[in-house]
Amino acid sequence: MLSSITRFLRDEEGATAIEYGIIAGLISVAIVTVLAGEDGLGKRLAKVFQDITNKLASTQPSSGG
Repeated sequence: MLSSITRFLRDEEGATAIEYGIIAGLISVAIVTVLAGEDGLGKRLAKVFQDITNKLASTQPSSGG
């Protein structure tokens, strides 16, 4: 019984999986933090693409000929 407990305490396979899970969770939180918010990267990118769309639409020739 004591040897089983000792083997269990020395087994690091589960600890590695937990560490990878924690790292993945922290990366997810960082991504959400960067993209979300009033002045987040997601809103800035949306504004850039909207500006590009507006400029492209204003350069289209009118078809009133």
